[in-house]
Amino acid sequence: MDDADAFSLLYEREGQAVLVFLVRRTVDVETAVDLTAETFAIALRSWAKLRPLGPEQRRAWLFTVARRLYGRYLRRARVEQRAVRRLGIQVPAVHHEDLALIEERAGLAELRARLGAELERLSADQRQALRLRIVEERPYDEVARQLGITEATARARVSRGLRSLTAALEPLRSLREEGS
Repeated sequence: MDDADAFSLLYEREGQAVLVFLVRRTVDVETAVDLTAETFAIALRSWAKLRPLGPEQRRAWLFTVARRLYGRYLRRARVEQRAVRRLGIQVPAVHHEDLALIEERAGLAELRARLGAELERLSADQRQALRLRIVEERPYDEVARQLGITEATARARVSRGLRSLTAALEPLRSLREEGS
């Protein structure tokens, strides 16, 4: 089997799993498709290093790259979102015929419903802190001032809220990723 066939086999075997992994984290199919393409572009450039690895090592490598790209995406997205809001730019939606299929495969409807329910289970204090810090992207000192608490308490509320959400959603995420 030549390199092109071997790489194609890697993509066939792992492409959907990487895509679902990224959709579950970004909750945005278009972004996940882009990050998946970038993940496999990096894999293609690194093929000489990947070729001798076994299937499980290649899979682990791919998911490490996908996680790093996702982290980079989050950092870039925060800056871009602020700029778009400040400039009042309307970002057009891109439509792909298979978005619904990918959303279904990743279980986004179920994830959104579960996330809403889990947010309701948090204390009002944690929900407020999460809204200010995560949704509105305010710095911790501003969250603390807004809520009339110390910065350490604001950090603790956000951290506890995120831990609760992660713990509640992790079984759902694991089940969906195993099925991919």
